[in-house]
This record gives sequence, C-alpha cells and structure tokens, in this order.
Amino acid sequence: MKSKLKLFLLLLFLPSFLVAQKLPKKKEVLRVLNLSNNYWQEKNPAEKWAFWDIAAYHTGNMEAYKITKNKNFLDYSIRWAEHNEWKGAKSNNKSEWKYSYGEKDDYVLFGDWQICFQTYIDLYNLAPADHKIARAKEVMSYQVSTAQNDYWWWADGLYMVMPVMTKLYKLTGEEIYLDKLNTYFEYANSIMFDAEENLYYRDAKYVYPKHKSANGMKDFWARGDGWVLAGLAKVLQDLPKDSKYRSTFEEKYVKMAKAVKNAQQPEGYWTRSMLDKDHAPGPETSGTSFFTYGILWGINNGYLSKKEYLTAVQKSWNYLTKVALQQNGHLGYVQPIGERAIPGQIVDQNSTAPFGVGAFLLAASEMYRLVK
Repeated sequence: MKSKLKLFLLLLFLPSFLVAQKLPKKKEVLRVLNLSNNYWQEKNPAEKWAFWDIAAYHTGNMEAYKITKNKNFLDYSIRWAEHNEWKGAKSNNKSEWKYSYGEKDDYVLFGDWQICFQTYIDLYNLAPADHKIARAKEVMSYQVSTAQNDYWWWADGLYMVMPVMTKLYKLTGEEIYLDKLNTYFEYANSIMFDAEENLYYRDAKYVYPKHKSANGMKDFWARGDGWVLAGLAKVLQDLPKDSKYRSTFEEKYVKMAKAVKNAQQPEGYWTRSMLDKDHAPGPETSGTSFFTYGILWGINNGYLSKKEYLTAVQKSWNYLTKVALQQNGHLGYVQPIGERAIPGQIVDQNSTAPFGVGAFLLAASEMYRLVK
C-alpha cells in the first residue's frame, strides 16, 4: 500500500518537477542580466537625451538595480537624469506645448518626452528631493487639467505614459491621475484595439482592412503590442487594489496575454508582424523581450496560470539568452526605430538599440523573481 502511495505521489508531482528543471538557475539569470547591462553601460555614456529610445532603457535599468542593488546601475540613471535636468522636453511656454509628434522642446505633452518621468519618480522614491519630480508634476498636472483626451494615439504611448499616471497617483494621492488614465486609455482603445484578436494596431493608420500585411492579414506589430502588454503590467503593479478602474485593466491584460501567447513562434520569438510570420520573417528581440516580461509578471503576480503560460516564457527566454544575447553581452536582433514590420528589413545579431536592452532587462528581472 505504501509503495502504491509513493508511486501516486511521484506521478502527481513529476510534471511540476520536470517544469522546474527547465527553468534557469537564479545564478544564471543574474549572470545574463549583468552581462548585458554592463556591456551596454560600458559602450554607451549616460549623458544622452531624455527621449523615448533612451528613456525606455532606463525603465529596464531601474528594474535591474532593484534586483542587483548594483550601485553602478543606479549611478548611471542618476547621471542621465541630471544631464537632462530631470526634464523631458524643456519648453516653459505652455501656450506652445504640443503632443502630436515632435523631437523638439515644444512637444512637452508628447508621450515620448514623458516616459523619462517614470525613472525620475523611481529615483525620487529611493532618495526624495523635490527637484527630481518638479517637472513631472508640472507637466502632467497641466495635461490632466486640459479638455483634450486624445493624448495616446499610438500604441507605444501606452507604455510611455500609463505608468507615469499610476506612479504620480501613488506619489500625490490625486485621483485625477487615475481618472485621466482611464479616459485616455478609452480613447486609445477606440482607435487601435481589435476586439476580435485582443491585440493593438500600432496606430489608426494600420487598422485592418485599411492596412493589411503582405499576405492580406491583420498586421499587428510585435514591438507595438509589446509596449502595450508591458505597460498594462506596470499599471496593474501600481494601481490600487480597490480602484474602480482595476477590472478594466485586468481584463485587457489577461485577454491580451493569451493572444500574445498564441502568436508565439515555435522557436520562442515573435515575428515582427505577429499573425503573418512571412511578412517580415525571422527573430526579433524587443517585442519578444516585452512579451516575456509581460507574461512573467502575470505569472509572478497571480494573473496568469503557470501551467498554461510557463512554457511560452521558457521558450522565449531560451531564444533571448541563447540566440539574441551574444557571448560578450551584446544584445542582437533588435528591430531599429520604426513603427511597423517592414518586409525585407535586415534584423540580425548586430542589430541593437537602447530600448531593446531595456526590455531585456525587464524580462531578466522578472525571470529572476520567478526562479528566486
């Protein structure tokens, strides 16, 4: 009888045991996290602008610091923030502030200039000093006081600014940040969200059937949807448990995570056009990293079933660390700056970018939390 019971228990727990064996070791996750981030910081000075491409890296660097407590990582983001005077776009003339698209200092209300506030607020929370968040509060309090609700008209913007709103709410306790978060999100959903696929078009230009992939399919850009899934995870991390808006964001997150999982390629990555693998074939790292982070966060925080989702992140982690990450720490296969999957565009092991490394650091930090 005892032998039968032992056999039963062995069979019961064997599947979870085998799954556990496939996960990376904590030491290995730390190794690749440090390898990639040290390589990036050694090759790139901290003193660069506060626009989205660099600022997105720092959102990953701050997570890497939380995991490692490596003071060099922290100092790198501090130097960047000081170089930019703890600001995004620097115009002080509110009458000229714009939010369509622009890289100049009058595009203060454009989300690509606001993502930097995420890191400034994180740095403030580590060592409070009013000057670190003065510009963030000035800009965002002005924005939420306006009547316009169409600030987030492109998918990337949901990652850039949604977490700023929840972070500012935690900082100030002002409910308007959550109210406007929900209002702006509703507008974004009205122009970009496909309720049938539970995925986001990059912006209104790419909505099907006005725009189609090379093979006549819906064209969902992986990095664009990666921004959204990661942004939803960050919002849920900070949104109060009793918020009246929580169910809205939870529903979008869970449904989107399932759609993302179903679009994964057998090799572990996501192609640039998620549902048309032949539109721009081959691996891509930035979208894959954001998806890996987004799904891992859901597993770690009880939103996604480990049984259903763990295999997906095991496969994507294997791609990220065995194919994308080179032995010297260079992270490859990152699609360059753009807004869509481009047929014929070369993306190879030499292709890298700050936002891709930032996304990888997010994924590595969340994988560390899982295996720890």
